[in-house]
Amino acid sequence: MPQIQSHYPLTSLNTFGLQSVAEYFISIEQPQQLLDCIADPKLNQFKWSILGGGSNLILPELVHGLVLKMDLKGRQLTHEDEEYWYITAAAGENWHEFVQWTLEQGWGGLENLSLIPGTVGASPVQNIGAYGIEIKDVFHSLTAIHLKTGAQKEFAREECCFAYRDSVFKHEGYGDWCITAVTFQLRKRYEAKTNYGDVAQELERQSLQATAKNISTVISQIRLQKLPNPAEIGNAGSFFQNPIVSQELVGELVEQYPALVKYKVSEETYKLAAAWLIEQSGWKGRALGSVAMFQRQALVMVNLGDATQQQVKLLSEAVSKDVCAKFKVNLMVEPIFWG
Repeated sequence: MPQIQSHYPLTSLNTFGLQSVAEYFISIEQPQQLLDCIADPKLNQFKWSILGGGSNLILPELVHGLVLKMDLKGRQLTHEDEEYWYITAAAGENWHEFVQWTLEQGWGGLENLSLIPGTVGASPVQNIGAYGIEIKDVFHSLTAIHLKTGAQKEFAREECCFAYRDSVFKHEGYGDWCITAVTFQLRKRYEAKTNYGDVAQELERQSLQATAKNISTVISQIRLQKLPNPAEIGNAGSFFQNPIVSQELVGELVEQYPALVKYKVSEETYKLAAAWLIEQSGWKGRALGSVAMFQRQALVMVNLGDATQQQVKLLSEAVSKDVCAKFKVNLMVEPIFWG
């Protein structure tokens, strides 16, 4: 049985830097330790919360119950066929370090997801995505343990119900399953994806070929220029999802706002740039208490020093209200608020 600690500080374990303490805390380094916890009737009286990299969380001052920190480590090429390499990583592996490791082995495919904070285990929950790639595009399967029964199950791509920044683990499976490992399938016939954002222009400016390593380097540079480093300024990355709206609404908005930033998703829908909507609503760089929308990227909320969960909630609601009033668009919050 792993060691149980009480009143454990979580401030350094959430990238927003919120002052927070876990009533009880256990670090899980092996799947068997999680199974031992599930079998312990004393621990089952508590509410359980699973903590990964803490990059997508807004924490209260006190987290009641038991926090289980996923510190499972390990990564390997499990098998390959004519078309794919299949690489499995434990849930506690740092995401960016895992991406860099795959590139060092010569396995391209994850480079567009470079420098996204968090862990491997959290990546399918949110179906993380950036620069034209989402987890679902490179996902093969994952293993998870049911937190009530201890049953172990492998989830195929179809069972995960991936959607934009979404999966079954945010809905029916939320709080029921703990992901222990994820397997990715990376195509042997490499296809660079540079048609999103400033990637192609930056490669050309630096006279770099579109190799997986070069794309990773350029995307990391772009992210560092636009996004605040959580080690310096507390934040949870993109705070709002880019809303997907109807073609009809886009037509109405373009008449009033010709500079509307939009991306066609299908014949009937468009994705709007939430950062542009927030900036046009007057919130870029504005603060409310000890939180603010970042002056270099309006999509990111930052901790100015001693923020609280309540302040984060109030600013989130204020921004959403003004965007909805101006554009008739509802913004969805990306981070998860723990109660």
